[in-house]
Amino acid sequence: MAGTTTKLITVAEYEQIPDPPGGPYELYHGELVKVSFPEFRHVRARQQLRCLLENAAGDAGVVHTEMPYRPLPEHECWGADVAYVARERWESIDRYLMGSPELVVEVLSPSNTAAEMLDKRNTCLENGAREFWIVDTDHRQIEVSTPDGHTRTYKSGQEISLFFGARLRVDAIFGSTES
Repeated sequence: MAGTTTKLITVAEYEQIPDPPGGPYELYHGELVKVSFPEFRHVRARQQLRCLLENAAGDAGVVHTEMPYRPLPEHECWGADVAYVARERWESIDRYLMGSPELVVEVLSPSNTAAEMLDKRNTCLENGAREFWIVDTDHRQIEVSTPDGHTRTYKSGQEISLFFGARLRVDAIFGSTES
């Protein structure tokens, strides 16, 4: 049985696609992937993380939601749920951040697969990210991975030490402690 060959889309071709109704697309390994609107708990966690990280970062960096970046030079244009970028890098961005943000935070959605998250984590950590977080709102925990291959899961009652010296309480990310 003959397979069908799909032409990979370049970033230049991706930029020519008009914004479709119903939500945006990311360019993921040369293929368009629809990004659906998130559930409210996803939005709440993303906003809480942005506020906490902005306070922790101060003037050293910029925290942004839906941060567009190109972890690899071609066939990739992603949006991080939350990202931290050092101030100097932020000031030098022209159209997209080239490489991964120093901190990439992905809040799990029902549509995410384990394989997708592993691929995103590895790609980001191999291309400039100092930390990659997977936030699980169902289990109220955060998995933090670093380029040296270490991954640690943080839960209620614990604090995350960020690479730029700040600390965040897990309970502050998800609101108060579980009832």
